[in-house]
Amino acid sequence: MNPDLKKIDLTRIFFLDIETVSAAPDFDSLDEDWKELWTEKTQWQRKDQYSADAFYPIKAGIFAEFAKVVCVSIGFFERADGHPRQFRIRSIYSKDERELLLELQSLLMQHTQALCAHNGKEFDFPFLARRFMMHGLELPPALRLQGKKPWEVLHLDTMELWKFGDHKNFTSLNLIAKCLGIPSPKEDIKGSEVGRVYWQEDDLERIVRYCERDTVTVAQIMLRMTGRELLDPDEVRSL
Repeated sequence: MNPDLKKIDLTRIFFLDIETVSAAPDFDSLDEDWKELWTEKTQWQRKDQYSADAFYPIKAGIFAEFAKVVCVSIGFFERADGHPRQFRIRSIYSKDERELLLELQSLLMQHTQALCAHNGKEFDFPFLARRFMMHGLELPPALRLQGKKPWEVLHLDTMELWKFGDHKNFTSLNLIAKCLGIPSPKEDIKGSEVGRVYWQEDDLERIVRYCERDTVTVAQIMLRMTGRELLDPDEVRSL
């Protein structure tokens, strides 16, 4: 437990996770410009191992320029006087990304909560910001970084907190959860399977459930890091 983290008011945080998929079901569905741009963008990663079309379903979902957001799950703590704490989850999901982003924009415009995600500073937060920009939508204050001093950026990242200054490796949400004695969120699908579940199985509800479990795990990690009791299942409720 980190005593400095103990000072954080968890009711002032939105814990979130996003799920993303490739913008098109496969490489052949792209127009010629997008095919060329994808080929150029991924050349250094593919090297001689993959062709551009074979690499597309594997990695397109993690590049904001070539992907879209299909679900954002947001969790927050509530504790009214005389009542036990509750962790509530609201999921915003749609096959229409612009519709999803507008709903997320409306929510974030109404609140000043800090944002907390796993690898959020490297993935979730910049990914969302780029997608807002690509749709010509105003960035919510929580995603505006330009001109802000470091202490004015209200972003928390459980992976960054786990590093303790060691920036050599990526540590998965599942691994940190295991290390801290938190139940694994990977009960059904893995992140690498989200694209298949979306494009081939057409099962967005399954992706939403997966996203919500990850959001709960992010909150559980923060609870453990701050020396607080983990959530019981009856303390978690989806809105």
